[in-house]
Amino acid sequence: MFGSSGMAEEAGMFKVHQTIGSVLCCKCGIPMQPNAANMCVKCLRSEVDITEGLLKRLVLVHCPECESYLQPPRSWVKLQLESKELLTFCLKKLQKNLNSNKVRLVHAEFIWTEPHSKRVKVRVKVQKEVLNGAILEQSYPVEYVQQEHMCDSCTRVQANPDQWVAAVQLRQHVSHRRTFFYLEQLILKHGAAASAIRIKQMEQGIDFFFSNRSHGVKFVEFIGKVAPVKSRHDKQLVSHDPKSNNYNYKYTFSVELSPICREDLICLPPKVAVSLGNIGPIVICTKVTNSIALLDPFTLRHCFLDADQYWRTSFKSLLTSRQLVEYIVLDVEVVSSEVTIGGTKYRLADAQVARVSDFGKNDTIFNVKTHLGHLLNPGDYALGYDLYGANSNDMELDKYRGLVLPEAVLIKKSYEEKRQKKRGKPRAWKLKSLEMEVDDKARVDQDKMVSEYEQFLKDLEENPDMRFNISLYRNAEYQPSEMASVTDGDELPSVPLEELLADLDLSEDEDGEDNMME
Repeated sequence: MFGSSGMAEEAGMFKVHQTIGSVLCCKCGIPMQPNAANMCVKCLRSEVDITEGLLKRLVLVHCPECESYLQPPRSWVKLQLESKELLTFCLKKLQKNLNSNKVRLVHAEFIWTEPHSKRVKVRVKVQKEVLNGAILEQSYPVEYVQQEHMCDSCTRVQANPDQWVAAVQLRQHVSHRRTFFYLEQLILKHGAAASAIRIKQMEQGIDFFFSNRSHGVKFVEFIGKVAPVKSRHDKQLVSHDPKSNNYNYKYTFSVELSPICREDLICLPPKVAVSLGNIGPIVICTKVTNSIALLDPFTLRHCFLDADQYWRTSFKSLLTSRQLVEYIVLDVEVVSSEVTIGGTKYRLADAQVARVSDFGKNDTIFNVKTHLGHLLNPGDYALGYDLYGANSNDMELDKYRGLVLPEAVLIKKSYEEKRQKKRGKPRAWKLKSLEMEVDDKARVDQDKMVSEYEQFLKDLEENPDMRFNISLYRNAEYQPSEMASVTDGDELPSVPLEELLADLDLSEDEDGEDNMME
């Protein structure tokens, strides 16, 4: 039939179009398209309620401390309000009831409720086959009541905050905390301490407390991937049940960070220098990850020392960043082409420098070789180590007989004079910080800590490699008009705006604002 009508249409013949007939509803008598029940939609809904027997009120067990929900029988999952995960979690509780009533779920969405109402409402749209095969679709609200009940870990913490199972003690035996400032940002970015129940700042490190041994082991593994460390662990018996043969232990992980830090001046032990291809022996540390990057500033030879190699023959720095001296550059003569080592550019040069502290006192001038030939120009300032006036009692240095030490070793260009003009003005970015308690011994010198933190922020501005692994957030208090541009000489190093993250409404969260350090 369809073939003949198509032929007739092609031939230009008259074609009779089919029309859909209408019938009268058997209840109200209005015209309608015929269906299996011979009733209009309104009458069909008045006769049949497909939501009859479906659950419309359920209970969600919610932990008010960690914002997690109970997933029977004993597991807890963290879910945000009005998230896709929470909607899936709610519908799973409803699915068994829908299946038993032979109802098919079509659509679901949240209905807005007050955040403190302890209610989660979901509008659910379902379909079901009714009279004589007719399919009816209907929406109805489902109310989930939040029943507050603390999870096991939060219960233990509330009952006794010191009831931890695993403690990780991070220590570094140096006179500053710059390593921990950087490590704190790495921990925040990767969420490594998200399961810690308490964090405490100690005199030479930080203590992390966990409610589970596996969380402590995972945290120690993370630290080992970002820093050269050595660790040991111990356990102490807390209780023992002879009937069930259950033992409860407290585990302690002692993690020691390498005392070698970025910008430190090092005198390598003879055995280490030979194993690294007779580099140095006077080298500087340019980068610290899970290995230590060393550079000979007089030849531009470089090498990497992993954690196992370092701890096998551990050594300390000859001079640290706290002993840097400011020099003024009088003359620079480049002696080699520019080379790139580990993403950083270097160029050998002969420089003539003088200590800034000597101005007006004497005419002492030093002729040194430096790896900063690509940065320094006459009139610039640089920070370096004064070996001419230093009194070092290093055992490794005494092993090299006849070694002639340079009078000075330049480490980096100094922008302190330009920063004086912008002192006290806010930066365009800020960092988050861990919520931690402070031990009484660690409160001794707050001025020193503020100064070290400010130096850490300056290092982030000057070193893009350090910024690569951490998250920087936009500062809402920053006003571009306040920051006057530097017109004389080089621009001050700063963080480009495209590297900054949105601060995730941190300015609207009072608690989050208190944890920010500018």
